Amino acid sequence: MELKCRLSKSLVTFKSLHFPYKREKQSSHRYRVSVGIGGNVGDVKRRFNHLFVMLKKDNRVEVLQTALILKNPPFGFKDQDDFFNSIIIMQISMQPFTFLKYLLRIEKKFARKRSFANAPRTLDLDIIFFDNRVVKTKNLTIPHIDWSSRNSVVIPLEGLR
Repeated sequence: MELKCRLSKSLVTFKSLHFPYKREKQSSHRYRVSVGIGGNVGDVKRRFNHLFVMLKKDNRVEVLQTALILKNPPFGFKDQDDFFNSIIIMQISMQPFTFLKYLLRIEKKFARKRSFANAPRTLDLDIIFFDNRVVKTKNLTIPHIDWSSRNSVVIPLEGLR
C-alpha cells in the first residue's frame, strides 16, 4: 500500500513498503553513511524496494533507516520526467572509495547508463555523508556537493529526525 502527501505543486512524498523504515538493533559495522537514492526511468519506487531487499541481504552493509520517497522536478537538464528520491542510512565497514565502487556496481546492476550530466537514470546512488569525514578528490566529494540546497536530499533527511 502506498500513501502520498502533497507538499507543494511540484513536491509529493510517498510511503511504500520499505520507505520509511527504521531498524531497532545496533550494527557491528564501523562507519555510518547516508546515501541519496534517485531515479526517473521506469518504475522507480518499485526499484527502490528491490534495492532495499538487495541491501538487506548483503552482510557488508546494515540498513538502519530509510526516509520517505520524494517526487520532485529535475534540475540541470530539465527536459525529463520528475525524479523520485530518498535517503538510506547504513552502517558499513568499507572505506569511502571501496564503498563508492560498491555503489557504482549496484547502479550497474540496476541498468544505470551514464550519457551526460543530469541525464535521466534508472538509479542514482550518492554518498551524502560518511561518518564525519571530509573527502575532496576528482572522483569523490564528501559531504556531497550542494547537498544542503537540494530538496531531493534535505526533505528526505528532515523526515529521519
